[in-house]
Amino acid sequence: MSTANSFKITSTDIKQNEIMSLKQVYNGHGCSGNNISPQLSWSGFPQDTQSFAIICHDPDAPRENGWYHWLVVNIPSSITNINSGEKIKGSLETKTSFNENQYGGACPPIGHGVHHYNFTIYALNTKKLEISENTPPVEVEKMIKKHSISQATITGLYERK
Repeated sequence: MSTANSFKITSTDIKQNEIMSLKQVYNGHGCSGNNISPQLSWSGFPQDTQSFAIICHDPDAPRENGWYHWLVVNIPSSITNINSGEKIKGSLETKTSFNENQYGGACPPIGHGVHHYNFTIYALNTKKLEISENTPPVEVEKMIKKHSISQATITGLYERK
């Protein structure tokens, strides 16, 4: 049986506390990356997990509540990885701070220093969150945290000089 302490997330695209490649950088708002969501794998989650959710959040963004780059909910508990650029069948991608229902890569303000992009996988105690694709990111995060029984995070970095 797994414990919360063994829950971890890994990625072939994101290295813990290292600068992300242009593959994960936004294409727009002055940034010219590929805007491809990273590969993620997770393991060691609680046995009673009913679904997963992913949030990519930049707490360093110069706005209240930071910047939400990716929110995916209702990921079946049988899924334990996502490939680069992949959409998970049966899941729901909700609005990001870019006002898009998809991954939005790193794109911090020029000269604002290094930003932290926290990719967090949440193990949830419910199969489905009753939210819509237009639910504001802060509300989605509140619902996820309300149903979270464990979580794991990997952090990528990015800076625009």
